[in-house]
Amino acid sequence: MDTGFVAALGDWRGRPGPLARTLAAAVRDAVVDGRLPAGTRLPSERELARTLCLSRGTVVAALGLLRADGWLHTRHGSGSAVRLPARLTERTTPWSLDRGGAPDAALDLTLAVTAAPHDAYRAALARAVERSAPLLVDSGVATVGLPRLRELIADRYTRAGLATRPEQILVTAGAQAALTLLLDHLHTDRRAPVVVENPAYPGALAVLRARRARLLPVPVSARAGWDLEHLTAAVRRHRPRLAYLVPDFHNPTGAHMDPAARRELAALADRHRLTVLADETMRDLDLRTPPGTEPHLAGARVIQIGSASKTLWSGLRVGWIRATADLVRQLRHTPLQAQLSPPPLEQLIAAELLGAPLPALLADRRARLRAQRDHLAALLASTGWTYTVPAGGLTFWLHLGDAGPHATDLAARAAARGLAITPGPRFTADRTTLTRHLRLPFTATPETLTRAVGLLRQCWTP
Repeated sequence: MDTGFVAALGDWRGRPGPLARTLAAAVRDAVVDGRLPAGTRLPSERELARTLCLSRGTVVAALGLLRADGWLHTRHGSGSAVRLPARLTERTTPWSLDRGGAPDAALDLTLAVTAAPHDAYRAALARAVERSAPLLVDSGVATVGLPRLRELIADRYTRAGLATRPEQILVTAGAQAALTLLLDHLHTDRRAPVVVENPAYPGALAVLRARRARLLPVPVSARAGWDLEHLTAAVRRHRPRLAYLVPDFHNPTGAHMDPAARRELAALADRHRLTVLADETMRDLDLRTPPGTEPHLAGARVIQIGSASKTLWSGLRVGWIRATADLVRQLRHTPLQAQLSPPPLEQLIAAELLGAPLPALLADRRARLRAQRDHLAALLASTGWTYTVPAGGLTFWLHLGDAGPHATDLAARAAARGLAITPGPRFTADRTTLTRHLRLPFTATPETLTRAVGLLRQCWTP
């Protein structure tokens, strides 16, 4: 028998429990970890029993468990091969969030991310490999992005009402890479603060802190949206040169900027020479039926940042900057640009997914997320916590009320019960306020969301 199969199982005998169950778990974990590629043919039952020093009955029982749970496919006369079960490949929930729905698994709701659209992604990968031959005869040195990908991205902006040429697109290794590149080029006056939202996306706050930027927070809420009076007063008083905002299904509140506010903000930026970095990472995750038609936040001093990470998969590190062609040329020659550019194959995959398959992918993804959002809203309805059901995005922003533990204490109690969540202070510039708030993603399956809310209620003692 191939000794590689035995090695892939690791020290499975050291696990507690019946041998058949622990062997099945070892095979399952080896598939998930990539030590056993999906499609690997298993040795015969007799050969497995002899090599693993087990009774044939134990092996038969282990394979039966795997087959019943969808991890093993058996065809008469062809033997058995391991595979990922459909209940994993057909859902939006990452495996690591709940270990595939295992009833005793620790739950991780700290990341608002989804799994890849499995079949579509693998098909796109195969097509990308077929298209890769011309790239392999070139240097592979980073550029502003593959022409076909830039054309696709520019066309999407144009079809949404914001005329864009491919020369206005620079492809980056994700939205945070885009933000890093822009800050390195534009944030030259360290005395001037950078406007951020309160609460704000923690990943962006981390990038800004790494650049030692002074942060000027302005309020945003799920119900009222952006306080433009406060923002205007802050701009007049502190004279910032840059602002980082998430106008479409804001993370974490889910707020969505209306057209009038977009026009007012663009005019404010023009009057005060304020460059606005508009993070549109969540824009495609519009869960309204039908999706809305609000324009992009746009203007002479607005730069758009986009990404495939929330729409498709966080593992696809492809983002972009939409700016003037002149700024794109300047960014192309900054020292960081090559480091913040995605590999060519990833760009090919992104081009395949952002092309013809995208409308169907978005429709399916929105339907699944909408159902999970509504399920979570129903679970939260009787908790006494307040929230606004978001029109899009991936998260609820909960206010826990004035009684009971603070969000940080609640998170600690939940962690002790196997549930990881993110308290409000993580989303603030000062890291100390919003102590009564909690972000709760709805990227988990309904069953996992039910379990998570049950654990939270157990930890909550008003």
